[in-house]
Parts: sequence; C-alpha cells; structure tokens
Amino acid sequence: MILAGTIGAIIEWYDFFLYGIVAGIVLSRLYFPSHSDALSELLAYSTFAMGFVSRLIGGVIFGHLGDRLGRKRVLVATLLIMGVSTTLIGLLPTYAQIGPAASVALFALRLLQGVGIGGEWGGAVLMAYETAPPGKRGFYAALPQLGLSIGLCLASGVVGVMSLLPEAAFMQWGWRVGFLLSVVLVAIGLYIRLKVLETPEFERARSERKLVRLPLRDMLRDYPRELWLGMGARCIEGVAFNTYSVFSVLYLSQYRHVPRGRALAAVTVAAVVLTVLIPVVGRLSDRWGRAIPYAIGALLLAASAYPSFWLMDHGDPVGVALGVILPLGVFYSLCYAPESALFADLFAPEVRYTGISVVYQLSGVFASGLLPIIATWLLGLGGGSPVWICLYLVAVGLISAGCALAIFRLRPASR
Repeated sequence: MILAGTIGAIIEWYDFFLYGIVAGIVLSRLYFPSHSDALSELLAYSTFAMGFVSRLIGGVIFGHLGDRLGRKRVLVATLLIMGVSTTLIGLLPTYAQIGPAASVALFALRLLQGVGIGGEWGGAVLMAYETAPPGKRGFYAALPQLGLSIGLCLASGVVGVMSLLPEAAFMQWGWRVGFLLSVVLVAIGLYIRLKVLETPEFERARSERKLVRLPLRDMLRDYPRELWLGMGARCIEGVAFNTYSVFSVLYLSQYRHVPRGRALAAVTVAAVVLTVLIPVVGRLSDRWGRAIPYAIGALLLAASAYPSFWLMDHGDPVGVALGVILPLGVFYSLCYAPESALFADLFAPEVRYTGISVVYQLSGVFASGLLPIIATWLLGLGGGSPVWICLYLVAVGLISAGCALAIFRLRPASR
C-alpha cells in the first residue's frame, strides 16, 4: 500500500510540476502571446493558479468519495485523470496553429490536472498513514511525500536535459517530451495500484458503520478549529515551495540572466536533498510530535528568505545553487515531511480524507497557486528587487509557525 501511494504521488507531482516549470518559460510564449512578456507570463501563471482552484474541487469530490467508498477506488481514478490530461498537453497545438482555441484547451486540461492531484494527495497519504504500525505513523505518512521531491526532480531534470537542445528545437518539440513521458509512468502506477487492498482503518470504520453520509458537512461542523489551524500552518509550505521550485527558475533565467539549465540544475539538486531528508524528518516527527519540526522549518524558511535571494542575486554559480538548495532542499523538509501526519492526526477516519484534502487544497489556492502571480507583482513593486518577496516569505513563515504550535497544544499526544 505504501508503494502504491508513493508511486502514484510521484506520477501526480511529476505531471503537476512539469507544467509549473514550463509555464513561464514556454507556455507563456506559445499559448499566450502578447506585446508584453510580463503579461504573457501572468496569463500563463493564471492557468497555473487555476490548477490549484481545481485541486480544491478535486479534493472535495474525491475526499467525499474516499470517505464513502474507500481509498483505493479513488486513487485509480485520480491517476487516470492526471495522466490523460498531461499527455494531451504534450500533443496540444499552439496558438500560432489554431489560435485562441489553443489557450482555451490548455486552460481546460490544466483544470483536469488540478482535479486529479486534488483527490490524489489525500488518498496517497492515507494509504500509508492508516496502515502504519503504532508509533510509526509520522514515518510512514512521510513516504508518499517523496512523490513531491522525486516528481520535481524528474520534471526539472527532463526539462533541464531538453534545454540542452538548440532553443528553436526546444520551443518546437523539446518541451513536449516530458508531458508525453507521463504515459509510461501512468501505466506503471496503474499496474501497482490495481493490486493493493483497502486500508484496515477504513475497513474497520465501514464494518462498525461509522461512515457518514456527508463527510464535508460533518467535518466543517465538528472540526472548525482544526481546519483553520491546518490551513494556517500549510501556508508557508506552499509559498516556500513554489517560490524556490517554480518562480526561482523564471527569476534566475529571465531577470538575473542565469542560464535556464543552471537554474533547473539547482532545483533538481534541491529535490534530491529533499528526497534524502523527508524520511529522516518523518522519523523525528514520531519522536518529537509533528508540529515541532514543522514550526522550526517555518521559522527557518522565514529567516532564510533574504540570504537566499541575496545569494541568487550576487553569488557565483555555487552561491546561486545554495540560494535554492538550502531553503528548498533542507529547511523545507522540516515542514513537508511531517505535514501529512500533522493534518491526518486532526480528523477521525470517517471524515479524514475530506478533512486533509480541504486543509491542503483550500490553503493551496492562496499559498501555492497565486504565488507566481504574487511574486511577479511584488518583484515589479520593488523595481526588480526581491525585497517585497522576502518580506512576504517572512510574514507567512511567522503565521504558519504560530499555527503549528497551536496544533501542538491542541494535539500534544499525536505521535
């Protein structure tokens, strides 16, 4: 079950981040041409943001189905939705070929991507969390989180390799390769997922007739405090990740004239470091509680904002790499690894799929989906200086740390 959840999460995040990486450097030019590069980038990133809105829709729909019908059935459906939409993006004609229909089609496929990942994350996490032995839920639930780092590593790595092509070839067909490779990954994921069983905790809730007719209604009624604290804690995770994995590629390549391949290489190395640290921090969360490493990570991400952008602005190639790797590979792991168990601890099994999906996806609309747009606007506000972006990271980090500590007081015994 853990393998099924992790493999599926890798595929889903690979598909999702592949879009995020190419949105500013490719899709803005091929599907949203305009007289202004900044306007094209904002239009492309608006489709990136809408993917997070549809993630919320997917989280509500599949969270309901997962709490009513089971985790396994939902995960097969979400994998298919994500895989098909990603492959079709790789085959989509450009604006120059079919006009505005290309932009509309890209927007629709991005919405489908979001629906798939919105239902995927909660189910993948619960497949591990609800089968974990006593005292190891933090570690087991952290393993599907590897899907994010490995998926990011694969996505940035594929785009980085394709970026070695001449620019004309990359813009014509090279960027499409990563999307088309999704077919292979989906086939592997489906083969594994169709063979797994339902989680014991869901089966127990079903046999004891604890399943509820409207999980969303019951979750909103019975867990309002948990919902708000979870969303507040989640904010720094979404803001920091999309700052350093998505926006940094555009920032370095377009505004600081760092070669795109070098920027993508820094993100790829950060993803490798994150992959190593996620299981380690997951084990620590079983000893310390989920909220303590999360709060420490939030504070470190806030404190490192200015130094990280200073390194990206003024450093040599090593300094540029450190400006991405330290916050994204090291400090971020303290938040992302314990996050799944932190949120799952907040809800009873009969509303857990819905609860963690709403916490993660609703906060993601603002924390993650709008980040590239907000960062681009803040960069303009600062006249090209990232000072306002750094202030934004600091403010969000402090809010999330406070919410994480409030969760610790609410659930001090969660191990």
